[in-house]
Amino acid sequence: MLPTATKGRSSSSLSSSSSRPNSTLLPYLRRIIKWQQMDVEYTFWQMLHLCTSPKVVYQHTKYHKQTKNQWARDDPAFVVICSLLLAVATLAYCAAYDHSSGHALFVVFSVLVFHFLLTGIFLATFCWFLTNSYLREEAPNSYVVEQRVEWMYAFDVHCNSFFPMFVLLYVIHYFLSPLLVAHGFIPELLSNLLFMVGASYYHYLNFLGYDVLPFLERTTFFLYPIGVVIVLSPILILSGFNPSRYFMNIYFSRQI
Repeated sequence: MLPTATKGRSSSSLSSSSSRPNSTLLPYLRRIIKWQQMDVEYTFWQMLHLCTSPKVVYQHTKYHKQTKNQWARDDPAFVVICSLLLAVATLAYCAAYDHSSGHALFVVFSVLVFHFLLTGIFLATFCWFLTNSYLREEAPNSYVVEQRVEWMYAFDVHCNSFFPMFVLLYVIHYFLSPLLVAHGFIPELLSNLLFMVGASYYHYLNFLGYDVLPFLERTTFFLYPIGVVIVLSPILILSGFNPSRYFMNIYFSRQI
């Protein structure tokens, strides 16, 4: 059982709680270079069920908490495999829509570092701060164990939410791209609908990830962006905006 935390915690308890993320993060990072220690089969099982039945994945998160005493994964396999799949998908786009191998390598680096990792770190930090500062249930008395959202868990939630969006907006989008980048109302409609579904599913999985934590309340806040996406989509369609053409013209040297 974890030690009881009160509102007036001592400096020693604060220092121990602040050092815990480092003690969790360092072994996690060391395992990235040890492929034999990664559970690849379980990672692919998670990826499949995040696209088909995501609640099952977060049910297993509860079991992980009971056995490992932490909500976050201790296995970096999900991040490693997702990064590899993202690199392969980006290379496929570069082969079809880029003329320069040097620029293609820059695009792959940009997508991996900025689009996936840095954006994920920013979103995870924002959700970590938001949940711990505003969405935790008030302890009824000082004898209740204080629980907080782990930063690594917030990053796991982002990665879980990102993968189905990757399938929609990288893989399926790639095979539909000849149609989606064409001129006309139908390509604009289909492109906006695909992006709307991808963004909405991302936020839905974000909601599931925090809703499973028993010490959080008002987690429906994470569903609000879906309403914004649904409202914006018809506006973008009527304005003639095609997100497929827009993003592919940004990333690739071949103008569409």
